[in-house]
Amino acid sequence: MSYLVDTHSHLNHEKFANIEEILERARASEVEYVIVPGWDLASSEKAIELAEKFENVFAAVGFHPHDASKADEQSLKKIVEFASHKKVVAIGEIGLDYHYNLSPPEVQRRIFEEQIEIAKSVKLPVSIHNRESDSDLMEILERQALTDWTLPKRFDYQINPQPRGALHSFNSKYEIARRAIELGFYLGISGMVTFPRTGSTIGKKNAESELQKVVKLIQPEHFLLETDAPYLAPVPHRGETNEPAYVSFIAEKIAGLQHLNIEDIRRITSYNSYKLFAVGKKPEAKIAYQIRDSLYLNPTLRCDSDCIFCDRKGEAMVKGHNLHIEKEPSAEELIKEIGDPKKFKEIVFCGYGEPTIRLEVMKQVARYVKDNGGRTRLDTDGHGNAINHRNILPELRGLIDAVSISLNSTDPAEYQRLMGTPNGKQWDSMLEFAKEAKDFIPEVYMSVVGVDGVDIESAKEFIENEIGAKFRYRPLF
Repeated sequence: MSYLVDTHSHLNHEKFANIEEILERARASEVEYVIVPGWDLASSEKAIELAEKFENVFAAVGFHPHDASKADEQSLKKIVEFASHKKVVAIGEIGLDYHYNLSPPEVQRRIFEEQIEIAKSVKLPVSIHNRESDSDLMEILERQALTDWTLPKRFDYQINPQPRGALHSFNSKYEIARRAIELGFYLGISGMVTFPRTGSTIGKKNAESELQKVVKLIQPEHFLLETDAPYLAPVPHRGETNEPAYVSFIAEKIAGLQHLNIEDIRRITSYNSYKLFAVGKKPEAKIAYQIRDSLYLNPTLRCDSDCIFCDRKGEAMVKGHNLHIEKEPSAEELIKEIGDPKKFKEIVFCGYGEPTIRLEVMKQVARYVKDNGGRTRLDTDGHGNAINHRNILPELRGLIDAVSISLNSTDPAEYQRLMGTPNGKQWDSMLEFAKEAKDFIPEVYMSVVGVDGVDIESAKEFIENEIGAKFRYRPLF
């Protein structure tokens, strides 16, 4: 069962009196955990008190840019002391705010960097406030990222370092979002994502805000949900006092923009909260997992490729699902997970490995799906013939309704680099498989991941004109 996490909620604000009732309403909306950030010493201490009192509440401690002038050597030492508390999960709310400049910009920058250094020393992520300060903020993060800035691993098998923090209540342009993600930061999405576009919308029915456009372009694996209560209440509660229960409206809006189910957003963002803040539960590995209305099967972690953008050897997470299986499932186990295949739009052979490595299991399961009125799809690198040392396409006739083949580049050398294949033979094998697949499988797609340097338009033209397949684009971020 998935749940929601409000990763930034000022329950330590004077507007909130009966915290028990607020948390009861949050639980009724399936908000399982709440993180309460401080903005100075007193509010940080209050955040810790709330975390001590309520099991599902956690704290962050720090000086907000408005209060940066209050921070001195002694008070920053107190933040370090607070950070040792077992329920403090971040240094925050810290950052820059050039809209009000309640503290001088030079003081904001100095205290921001000093608190980043604290976060590094205590191995905690940061929760960052940013208003009208994109240039200075990113310059500081770029420079700080060049030094040692790692956090403890949440999983034994995790290869990549932990993300460094979150840009709280994100409201900047796409370019800032993408660079922040590259530097190791999540985007905190608040109720602003539900706000209609401001300014003239003449002739633009349902015109999107800039933030909504960003949320559509970025993969939800980079989002956290937050209310910023008592501020920024989402539609339909705009203008009211915000509270953690309202985070569900934010999740619903993101789901609509992403064309995902609300369950997908809950699962993905709760895992993100776990990964960054160690708040929540570690998801169990799955051999079958649902995304939108489709059921995906995870038959193996083995693969003949080692794509540079694949995390098969790391966390092996997809849309909040843990695919890091210890044992390959049998056909019978996969069939049991499926049940009635008509419940799903399609049954997809995918996972984090290459499904054709387990061709006989795949065929047995596909036969069950087809015999029981279901639809099937195979996601593959197109190396099935080379893997099985024969042409497997005739064996897939009548079993597979659609196939999606990873192309990723029209240049054989670039393809070999991206796919991590040991020699150049896989390129020829993949192309042969793609061209011949049309004779045996009704729908043939080829996909390209949006890696820097890959010519998406030329790949699309190649797929449609040279191969005669349908083009699919897979965002990297």
